[in-house]
Amino acid sequence: MAAGLLDYFPDALAEVAKVSFLGNEKHNPGEPMHHARGKSMDHADCIIRHLVGRGGFDGELRESAALAWRALALLQEELEQEMGLPLPRGAKEI
Repeated sequence: MAAGLLDYFPDALAEVAKVSFLGNEKHNPGEPMHHARGKSMDHADCIIRHLVGRGGFDGELRESAALAWRALALLQEELEQEMGLPLPRGAKEI
């Protein structure tokens, strides 16, 4: 992961982490960082919305970073379902 992800996209991944932080502050105020699944599951529709807004911001959120976050969420959930993977430690079913 370091050579093929972190070393390729360090600044982009930092922006995606910011999306996670701001989302947690919004949806889970006062709680430790976690992906509260079930609060927003329309990843494909949100990807399109953020793609339309690419290059801009929605408040503090960079639209392209939010798009990347949604794409990762969609892929993670597809892989879990397809491969029968357990819920990641940073996610909670809600």
